[in-house]
Amino acid sequence: AHFVESGGGLVQPGGSLRLSCAASGFTFRTFAMSWHRQTPGKERELVAAISSTGATINYADSVKGRFTISRDNAKNMVYLQMNSLKTEDTAVYYCYAKVRFADYWGQGTQVTVSS
Repeated sequence: AHFVESGGGLVQPGGSLRLSCAASGFTFRTFAMSWHRQTPGKERELVAAISSTGATINYADSVKGRFTISRDNAKNMVYLQMNSLKTEDTAVYYCYAKVRFADYWGQGTQVTVSS
C-alpha cells in the first residue's frame, strides 16, 4: 500500500483546508482509512476514521463538528475537510490504513494555523 497526502499549508485561525490522500497498491474499497496528526514531542493521534463503505465514521472529540472525513472508492481517495481551524490543529497530518495486518502511513502533509 502507498499513500500520498496533499493539501496542507498555512492558514489563519478560523480558516479551512481540505486534505487529500491518494491510495494505491491495494484494494482500497475494502479497507477502512483514517487521518492522524502529530506535533513535535507528542504521540501521533487519531483525528478521523472512515469504514470501507463510508457507513461508519468516527472523530476525535477535539475536531468533532469542524472536520469531515470522506472517501471516493472509485478514485481511491480519502479526504479531510477542516473548517474553523485553530492554532492547536497545527500538525503534520498522515493518511493511514492497516492492510493485511501491516500498518501503512503516508509521508504526511504539514498544516500550520497561525495569524
